[in-house]
Formats: sequence, C-alpha cells, structure tokens
Amino acid sequence: MTDSKAGRILIIAGSDSGGGAGIQADIKTCAAFGAYAATAITAVTAQNTIGVQKVHVLSPDMVKSQIDSVLSDIGADVIKIGMLANQEIIETVAEAIKDESAFVVLDPVMVATSGDKLLEDGAIKALKEILIPLCDVITPNVPEAEILTDLEIVDVDDLGKAGAKLLEMGAYAALMKGGHLKGSVVVDVLVSEDENAMMTAPRIHSKHTHGTGCTLASAIAANMALGVPLDEAVNIAREFVFEAIRSAPKLGSGHGPLNHGLIYPDEPEVDTGGDNTNPFSVLKEMTD
Repeated sequence: MTDSKAGRILIIAGSDSGGGAGIQADIKTCAAFGAYAATAITAVTAQNTIGVQKVHVLSPDMVKSQIDSVLSDIGADVIKIGMLANQEIIETVAEAIKDESAFVVLDPVMVATSGDKLLEDGAIKALKEILIPLCDVITPNVPEAEILTDLEIVDVDDLGKAGAKLLEMGAYAALMKGGHLKGSVVVDVLVSEDENAMMTAPRIHSKHTHGTGCTLASAIAANMALGVPLDEAVNIAREFVFEAIRSAPKLGSGHGPLNHGLIYPDEPEVDTGGDNTNPFSVLKEMTD
C-alpha cells in the first residue's frame, strides 16, 4: 500500500447479480486496497451461488463506448480484464486498449465456479492471438491454462511449462494458479522471463470460493496501480484471497462469495486439513 493518490483501474468484465464475482467482486477488491475502480461492463448475468441462470451480452459498440469514456477523462494506471463473452468483444477490447500505456492484467474467464460456460468456443482463438500479446500478466487456473496452451497439466512442473508457452504467445508474465491440482498445499507459479517463482499456501476446504479468480486478479491490479512491483503485488493478492476465503460470510446454498471487506469479529475457523493459522504476514495490519 502507498500514501499516494488512489491508483486508477479500468475493469472490463461482466456483472454478477449475486455480487460474488465479476465487476462486483472487482470493485469491492479495489476499494479494499484504496484504489479507484472504473468499469466497462461486457455482459449482465443473472446468477447466484447455485449457478448462472441467464446472460445478456452487451454490444461491442457499447463496450467500446464505456472504455473510451473512461480512458478519455479519468484514465487508467492498470486495465483489468475479466469476462469477455465472445470474439467480437475481445477484438473490440484489444483495439480499444492497444495503444494505452496502462499495465494490463488478464483473468481469462471461461467457466464460472458453478461450471457454467462464460466464453464462446470461437472466442478462444481471438483471446490467444489478439489479447494475450497485450497482457502484462495473465492469471489462468489449470482448466483455463490447458485450453489456452493445449497442454495437459497434472503437476507443478506442468504449470511452469504452460506458463512458458503463454509467454511465447506474448504475455509478459503468467501467474499459473494451482488450486485445481491435488494436494494439501496449493502451489501457484509466477512465470516470467527471469524466473519461475513458486508460492505455496495451505488448502482451505470450503465451498465458499465463488469469485476467487476475479478477486485475485483485481487485487494484483489494485496493488500494481498503487505502485507495488508485480511479484509483491502477487504475494499481497494471494494473501488477500486466502483471508477472504477463511472469513467468507457463508451466503447461499451453493458456492458462496468471499469476504472482500476482511472484517470479522473473531478468528474464523476453517478446514485447512491441519494448521489453521495464517501463513502470510503482509496484510496483518488489515486483519488485526
């Protein structure tokens, strides 16, 4: 965190009526770090903790108008991209941001936590060829990384190989999320031209994980907008998500949302399969 004015973030993503993911999670996360979030909404979804009931995709022209409106006046230090829905919107977003100097964080949203598809099959080629080369960091989970790279990922070494392939596609760095891999410890790998940095955390056994990908990418974006270096921004973001899952409000009957406010009266009790202490320290002052 920094004492400078609030960093400016333009979030390009879909809306989640349940408030756990998408634009709603992005704004709450940015606010938690004191960053300023402006938005360009790509789609409106009717969804809750059980699943996605309906999706209305906005026109590419409306998406472009929102982006142009924000960038021409407020500007952006970081552009965070989430749900894009289809090829036309991907092409529109790429064209609208290609000449911007802002740091670009891409969360390649393809499937919701509930399993509902959020990206048309024909859009994947455009995502790989047009948008990834514009990205400073991409944050795929294992299924997303397998689709983007055509590689099977079964262990941490595979995460590194997939990340290297994303760099070959043009991304500057890739945070390869290992939450879908088996094991009591979650291992993520930050792949860059310089090194592969492995980061671990205890696995929290909870169904209240809706919006973790959106939240992680937005936390990275918020910290980058505030002047934090990428590797440190990733560490802070990972801790934020860990704590947000630990203290989740347990809403709904399905995959519930996280606690983006990180405010709770008592130390939350969660199942990590063993030690229930916080392995991080960066956000201690926020949760004491």
